[in-house]
Amino acid sequence: MASGDFCLPGEGMEIVQQVCSRQFPPCNLSEEDLLQNPHFSQLLLSLSQYMDESGLSLSLAKEQAEAWKEVRLHKTTWLRFEILQRVLQELLVDYYVKKQDTNLTSEDKKFLETLEHRLLVTELSQILGPGQEMETPLLLGLQKTDFLELMPPSEDFVWMRARLQLEVEEQLKRKCFTLLCYHDPSSDADSETLKAAKVWKLAEVMVAEKQQCQDAQSQQKEQLVLLEKKSASYSQVLLRCLALLQRLLQEHRLQTQSELDRINAHYLGIKCSAMILKLRMEELKVVCDTYTAEKVEVHRVIRDRLEAGIRLQEQDMQKSQQVLNTYEVLGEEFDRLVKEYTQLKQAAENRRWALQEFSKAYR
Repeated sequence: MASGDFCLPGEGMEIVQQVCSRQFPPCNLSEEDLLQNPHFSQLLLSLSQYMDESGLSLSLAKEQAEAWKEVRLHKTTWLRFEILQRVLQELLVDYYVKKQDTNLTSEDKKFLETLEHRLLVTELSQILGPGQEMETPLLLGLQKTDFLELMPPSEDFVWMRARLQLEVEEQLKRKCFTLLCYHDPSSDADSETLKAAKVWKLAEVMVAEKQQCQDAQSQQKEQLVLLEKKSASYSQVLLRCLALLQRLLQEHRLQTQSELDRINAHYLGIKCSAMILKLRMEELKVVCDTYTAEKVEVHRVIRDRLEAGIRLQEQDMQKSQQVLNTYEVLGEEFDRLVKEYTQLKQAAENRRWALQEFSKAYR
């Protein structure tokens, strides 16, 4: 090996694979790829010193972390404002429902009207925008000062704000208790003091659970990467197995199939002959068990007599055939004589019957 060559031992190979799977997810390099490209493996190890697990450079990762920190700060501010806005809207809805169900006191009506008036003016002021800093004219030619004149009296506003703080705290407390009971249903039967203590720790508990979920997701991603690698390796193994099976079929099975068929046919022929011989042997055995020597002798005598009778019948048949042939020579004359003989015989029979009847009548 040349002095400039780079070789990875077994432990170094594992380190490179871990670095590739953690910091270079799209690579998904196998051990064979790393062995075939050792200098590329060295390059990956060198790049890993300047990159984080997301694949960004360290400077970009730092800038990204600061940007996310700022985004989270703005998000937190926006969420606080949004939560407060929704709590105020829900508070107004609750008062309107209460107003429909029961009659509100004068203080409740004053608080409701002042709060609604203040929220409406604030919302309209936000819709108008900055005003003087904009070059375009404002909506309907209105100015913020036009809405500020519609603000409720300062005394009513101060009184409303003092009460609003208590109302908002009570509303948030109910929401916190609802969230606590949803997270831990067993807390529904606890006292308010115990619920408040649990609410203080609820954020830490949810953060811990969120971290557990994130860890589980990270483990799931790692398992998915491993699963993809295993699936790829299994697919390659299956392809090799299929190639081997195809080779076995082509080189062994197909070549010996004709010989196997010939041997099987010969075997089946011999087996069929053996079965026929066995059947013949069973037939002869049945015949031997059925007919004894005496029965066979009697059957022989009977057969001889029958054959003699058959021969005599054949001789008589030949004689009758000769006589018939003689009569057939006469032709139509023979037929006329037969008819005449038949008529005479029938007339004789009729007269014999009449004579018998006549004799019976004179007895």
